Amino acid sequence: MQQLSSIEIERIKSLFSKADCLIISAGAGMGVDSGLPDFRGNQGMWRAYPELGKQRIDFTEIANPAAFKCQPHLAWGFYGHRLALYRQTMPHQGFNLLKQLAETLKLPYFVFTSNVDGQFQKAGFNPNQIYECHGSIHHLQCSEPCQLTTWSANELTPEINHQNCQWLGQLPLCPHCGTLSRPNILMFNDYAWVSQRHTQQARRLENFLEAHNHPIVIEIGAGTAIPTVRYFSERFAPQLIRINPREAILPSKGGVSIAENAVIGIQNIYQILIE
Repeated sequence: MQQLSSIEIERIKSLFSKADCLIISAGAGMGVDSGLPDFRGNQGMWRAYPELGKQRIDFTEIANPAAFKCQPHLAWGFYGHRLALYRQTMPHQGFNLLKQLAETLKLPYFVFTSNVDGQFQKAGFNPNQIYECHGSIHHLQCSEPCQLTTWSANELTPEINHQNCQWLGQLPLCPHCGTLSRPNILMFNDYAWVSQRHTQQARRLENFLEAHNHPIVIEIGAGTAIPTVRYFSERFAPQLIRINPREAILPSKGGVSIAENAVIGIQNIYQILIE
């Protein structure tokens, strides 16, 4: 565990003493301690999905609406496997510690995440206080789309051939027009994403920020490859605590950096403030 200096510890205490709300911002690194892949580079993804490695298909190609047109069984094999994986995965201890932190300190919270896995909801965070900037795998939409609507994926039961990453049986179809459906996730080169849920979540986040003047941000596992979460967090620097084992460098306005994985970094903060 990284030993924070006395100056860093006092800085964390000071930031929380002045805060009137807590913003939790999370990237793919938040799920690593739960056992989820973060697809950091092609090699990481190809270890998780060897068939994609054989075909030299990288993440930008499979996480792409074009894949659903050209190779729908492979695209749904990839996303169907992920849907099943996320359903089976239990959120790690850090989720509960963050929730306890907000409750104990009586800080209203909001979650900003690029993760599509639904782990914050599964950990008991209020769904109305979560903004999923890239959408959610637990919701579906028409691939055309024929309507600007989404629906739950709860009734979907993925059956995947794990040898070749192919969806088995009837592909998921839009209930409105019968066209192929797809996850309601913002993909690469995506001009057909239905942003209805995203817009509603964004509005709730804006209302939350307007109602609070002194937020503190705990950012966990947000990398620089797709920097959406980092850009959002840095709006609030220097009231930023960044937890990241590899990319912990802070913006010019400062903050506190903890070069650890999610669980250890969150434990550090919890022990300073609660224990």
